[in-house]
Amino acid sequence: MSVDPYGMPGGFVVPPMPTSPPPAPPDRLRAAAVALLNLSGLGIGYALVRRWVPAAACWAATIVLLFVALPADADGVPAAALVAYGAFLLLAAAHGAVVGLRTRLARPGSAPTALLLGVLLLAVPAGGVVWYDGAHEEAVQRALLDRLHRADDLVTAAGRERFETARPDYRTALEVYRDLAVDHSGSRAARQVPDRMKTYYATVGAAYGHQDYCAAIEPLTYLRTVPRTMPKEQLGTLTRWPDDRLATSLYECGAAGLAGGGADWVTRFGDLLTTFPRSEPAGKVVPAVDAAVQKARKAVDGGAPCTAVADLRDLDSRITDLARTAGDAAADLGKAADQAGRSGDSGEYACGIDEYHRGDFAAAQKTMEEFAAGNKGDGNVARAKKVAIAAEVAQTLPAAGKKLPTTDSGGSISVTVENDSPDDITVLYTGPVTGSFTLKGCGDCKSYTLADTLIKGFKPCADSGRDYPRRTLDLPVGTTYFVHKPHGDSTTTPASDTVSLQSGYIYTECAYTTRALGSGY
Repeated sequence: MSVDPYGMPGGFVVPPMPTSPPPAPPDRLRAAAVALLNLSGLGIGYALVRRWVPAAACWAATIVLLFVALPADADGVPAAALVAYGAFLLLAAAHGAVVGLRTRLARPGSAPTALLLGVLLLAVPAGGVVWYDGAHEEAVQRALLDRLHRADDLVTAAGRERFETARPDYRTALEVYRDLAVDHSGSRAARQVPDRMKTYYATVGAAYGHQDYCAAIEPLTYLRTVPRTMPKEQLGTLTRWPDDRLATSLYECGAAGLAGGGADWVTRFGDLLTTFPRSEPAGKVVPAVDAAVQKARKAVDGGAPCTAVADLRDLDSRITDLARTAGDAAADLGKAADQAGRSGDSGEYACGIDEYHRGDFAAAQKTMEEFAAGNKGDGNVARAKKVAIAAEVAQTLPAAGKKLPTTDSGGSISVTVENDSPDDITVLYTGPVTGSFTLKGCGDCKSYTLADTLIKGFKPCADSGRDYPRRTLDLPVGTTYFVHKPHGDSTTTPASDTVSLQSGYIYTECAYTTRALGSGY
């Protein structure tokens, strides 16, 4: 009896056990089922054909995607991650189809059942996409609402600052509102923008509500530029909201400056008449200017006429500037400027009298000389000339300024004035009467030194052989003050004399000049 190598009687040979199931006949339906199951991203197709390594790769890829995508935020899933995951699923489906073509399924063994399961499981990624889109949209809405609230907080904080400081924050907030309204018009945040704009306008223009009109001008001017940025449907009636307020602020600020002596009222009124020429506040400009002119005119007769004259001069200049850009109001403003100018000219007389009374004789002289030169037809010109002479005398002899000169002339006492000076001189005198005249210079005479005048017995005009230029005056009784003002060298000093005139006497007054230190002929 023979024995086979494996110890089996009869010589039969037993083949070794196979290491894997034999290949199944090709089945396209099964291949489609495995591919479809892999498209779910769960790796079930690989599990049914017992390919655990690729199945684990599918699970790992899905876990990584979930880690990147969750929790859903406004930024969403990076496009690169979605492309990579989609490519991976397509590769897994293609590879699963190749494997499933000749590999029997574990469970369910039926290819149609597996195919149906694959179709059903496609709802998992599809449902996930729908859920994620909703979660992402909610995240976007919340992010937009957060932007809205941050802009609101910025406006609130800016409202506590001066507009010049807060302007950049207001602009930033406005850019956010515009972006929400234009680029995210369907969002919940965008639907709240119109109400936020009402708060925005009220906050920016808050100074107007506090009646701080000058401070309100710049922010209200800024608000008029907002419609260039925001769609008008988002603003509604706010488009015209700043106009009346700005017109009122320009008027009130200008009127306050006009009443208080400020310098910017011309700019305020000019902007009002240019920007809102038909507004109610614009109609108040001319009456306000007229009232200021009348107030200054009345002040000329008050306790500070010189201040009133300066105000009238200033009004004349500023009203003239305003009239250049005042449009329809230019003619009326021109009349107000003319009245201010004329009143300032005539008011110089009262100013000069006030300066004289206050002892500011140099200013009084200058004012009265200007008044007399510029207002030749005025009834006060004659006396103004007298006051100018008296003021000049009083600068040398202050006692001469104790009384205001009159326009009287003549008298019963003869006073002869001679010129013992080489220069022409102007003789100024004031007292009961006031006047002046000029004497020609004495050709043979000279100016005296201070030492000459100190010599005992010094007596000018004493040379009997010399024909001194002279003039005789008729003056009334009383004290008369004389000043002899030379026309020549400015270093010579005017001589002066105070004479108490009495009846029954004939007086001779000698005019001479004294050289200042270091001067001479």
